[in-house]
Amino acid sequence: MPVPPTSGRLQWNDIPAPLRARLEDALGAPVIDAVTPQGGFGHQLAAALHLADGRRVFAKAAPDNDPLTAANLREAAVLDTLPPDVSAPQLVGIHRAADWTAVVIAHLDGPHPDLSPPSVDVEQVWAHLGRLTSSPAPAPYATAVGTAPSTAPLHGWGELLSDPPGDLARAARDRLPQLAELEAAWPDLACGDRIVHGDLRADNMVRDRHLGVTFVDWAHATTGPACIDATSLAPQLILAGHSPADIDRMLHEHPATSSNPDATTAFLAALTGHWHRNARRPAPPGAPGLRAYQHRAAAAGLALLGHRLR
Repeated sequence: MPVPPTSGRLQWNDIPAPLRARLEDALGAPVIDAVTPQGGFGHQLAAALHLADGRRVFAKAAPDNDPLTAANLREAAVLDTLPPDVSAPQLVGIHRAADWTAVVIAHLDGPHPDLSPPSVDVEQVWAHLGRLTSSPAPAPYATAVGTAPSTAPLHGWGELLSDPPGDLARAARDRLPQLAELEAAWPDLACGDRIVHGDLRADNMVRDRHLGVTFVDWAHATTGPACIDATSLAPQLILAGHSPADIDRMLHEHPATSSNPDATTAFLAALTGHWHRNARRPAPPGAPGLRAYQHRAAAAGLALLGHRLR
């Protein structure tokens, strides 16, 4: 397996020639350009492939012994079983050569959505989440994602409680026992029967000019309580400029989170503790911006918890 690039993604020319040839044969045209979108933290190829006949597709590729290949194949299985009314791209195909695997997905034409306060994109995302969690996940999807809720192992406050770092924010330090208690309660609340994207951020969405805001990167999809995606998106909205008070109000009003406020708060505490803990670790290879992002997300999550725990 090649060493992940320290500066970010693999590029098209890093992919073995046999796999590039296999893709071009399957797609029916040569690849004349490959554009890597901004955002994301993985080291694999993740690029829009421009074909000589004018078409475009999106491809992810990595060696077969890279953990990201298993994640890509899981995403492919998820995309193949999502209900048609879920806002997600279509799976085009899976191709293998030279001990590498590529997953090809329909290309979406547009930028990441604008999640800042004046944008109508937030309303569209919030509406998608309402539809996504309004009914139980279909059986084929549940089979594709398995039975273990991927968000259950989130933790951090318990570890920080036993040895608080000197740079821990006062707002966290003053509430460490309470935050650790909420975090410990989350695994018992993590089970549910709703579709969960599991990694919802602006860079995992595209505002397609035909489809509107569409959720992409379904590798972390699972089943769980309805509150997970709306709650994990909440700190992202604060980072985009919304006030913690406004986001707390939105959580109290949205059907995915208002129906189970205790699970919402416990998950937010677990996720924020996970960010606080991991932000202090060395940066992993191929993800140079990850720790800085986790620091920002942890601060936003803590600000939101400050409103929910009053």
